[in-house]
Amino acid sequence: MNIVRHIPNTITSMNLLCGCIGVIFAMEGDLGAAFLLMLAAALCDFFDGLSARLLNAYSALGKELDSLADLVSFGVLPAMMFREAVLSAGLGGVWAFVPVLIIIFSALRLAEFNIDDSQAENFLGLPTPACAMIVGSFVHYVAVTPDSFMLGWLSSRVFVCLSTAVLCALLVSRIPMFSMKFKKGNKAVTPVYRMRIAFVGVFCVCTVLVALLGLNWSMIILLSFVIYVIMNLVNAVFNQ
Repeated sequence: MNIVRHIPNTITSMNLLCGCIGVIFAMEGDLGAAFLLMLAAALCDFFDGLSARLLNAYSALGKELDSLADLVSFGVLPAMMFREAVLSAGLGGVWAFVPVLIIIFSALRLAEFNIDDSQAENFLGLPTPACAMIVGSFVHYVAVTPDSFMLGWLSSRVFVCLSTAVLCALLVSRIPMFSMKFKKGNKAVTPVYRMRIAFVGVFCVCTVLVALLGLNWSMIILLSFVIYVIMNLVNAVFNQ
């Protein structure tokens, strides 16, 4: 039996495991641990694809397993974190169930990705990991910075509904979104390649800015991925 071909699926399974444990922590109110597990799942999600490319170990099973793991780690987990944060902020009732819509639209996004061969290099619609990073980093920042003005947003029905609606719409949109897959043979002169490099620069600038302002590190991720969305929206508008 060729053990090498099972390496990507093993890493994907670690992604799923991190997501499942993260959901448990989120439901117990430990949003800090839940976000760390989300980041660990994101690392596994990056390395399973990288290992599959390096080892040429692609499989139909791996593709389906990856989507199932992503649904838990980047669909269920951020939704549960968002819901718990909303409840902690004092907004209960039906409003606390609004973030659950992220799970449904993440599932739709992943199902569309699996049957759309045109998204092999880049994406159409907001990738589920990017959506999860926005939600997770926001919730984490508010959880560890209770004196932040953003805490009040979580008790606002308008903010909870509007932010959820925007994220869900972006997930199933047909807006081109660049991936961070740097592959051998990619041409450095392509617009997508330049956007990838620009995003790396954005991340570095956000890191320096957050450090200078003395903010919690999760703000780096929040700013970076919000700017990622803005970059893609601007690019879509000017390249219609």
